[in-house]
Amino acid sequence: MSPNECSGRTLAFLGDAVWSMYVRQSLIINGQGKGSQLQKLSIAYVSAKAQAHIYEKLHEEGFFTEEEEEIYRRGRNANGGAVPKSTDVQTYRMSTGFEAVIGALKLNGEDKRIEEIWEETGRILEV
Repeated sequence: MSPNECSGRTLAFLGDAVWSMYVRQSLIINGQGKGSQLQKLSIAYVSAKAQAHIYEKLHEEGFFTEEEEEIYRRGRNANGGAVPKSTDVQTYRMSTGFEAVIGALKLNGEDKRIEEIWEETGRILEV
């Protein structure tokens, strides 16, 4: 299935799962905690605020391709979804756009590109 056949929300749904897997795998491989401590550490990467910040910094640096930016806009502008109380609408939409990019890359089999984003995340968040 092509990302063009999916809605922005569907791409974000997949991207959320993929990004969470990268975070959890990295935390475990790097021995950064156990049990509930892992959940707390993962929030630094998977929260709407963190994802919006990652996107914003990479966007400012011109990191994303035109196609990735278009997918981001599709995800950001997607209707529906309840905004969590822990964030505002703009941040939530930005994080949804970021997740849509990750989801589209996964559907396209572009795991190497996801790895590049993941590597930049450590620099951006300084975690």
